[in-house]
Amino acid sequence: MSQYQDLKQACYDANMQLPKLGLVLFTFGNASVVDRAKNVFAIKPSGVPYDTLTPEDIVIVDFDNNIVEGKKRPSSDTKTHALLFKQWPEIGGIVHTHSTYATAWAQTQTDIPILGTTHADHLTTDVPCAPPMADELIQGDYEHQTGWQIIQEFERRGISPTEVEMILVGNHAPFTWGKTVEKAVYNSAVLEEIARLAYLSCTLRPEVPRLKDALIRKHYERKHGANSYYGQ
Repeated sequence: MSQYQDLKQACYDANMQLPKLGLVLFTFGNASVVDRAKNVFAIKPSGVPYDTLTPEDIVIVDFDNNIVEGKKRPSSDTKTHALLFKQWPEIGGIVHTHSTYATAWAQTQTDIPILGTTHADHLTTDVPCAPPMADELIQGDYEHQTGWQIIQEFERRGISPTEVEMILVGNHAPFTWGKTVEKAVYNSAVLEEIARLAYLSCTLRPEVPRLKDALIRKHYERKHGANSYYGQ
């Protein structure tokens, strides 16, 4: 049995949640799980439909994008995952989808504004959208540069990937992450719902006001603060 069997199973389980939650169509997405002790991560293979995916199909890759174990080609987004894992040692799992509403916001190159308490239960800020990549970078190592596109946007805004566990990549689609891959999947589903609610709110009232600071603090801190007490 492979020494990475548990890692492959965890990656497989996470990937199978994506179609179940309505976050992917066909092969439009992937999830990865890191093993910090072994300096490797598991990721979905490229182009394999979810209805035929098995734990044995999962590919093990190191942070320099070398295949450690697996017979299939890893996801085309592997270099993005590898760089995020390498640069952000606090994260344990990453999810990339092309979910409908989050991708629509990404295609408009627009942050998702914090409009309601569902958003504030998870974030105290807008969901950031990184601007489209420069032409010369697109022509280069595109997937690797996508990782830098995400990292540099966080640095530019002065936000931490442990506080904001999601981003939209302009003209592309969302990425989420978390301390565990289960949290990354959860964040992906939450992001899609936040995006859907924001779209509907802005459609109903184009000049919809942002959520009041007092409500942002209250809803975030009652779920995440030192004296958190809220659960559903």
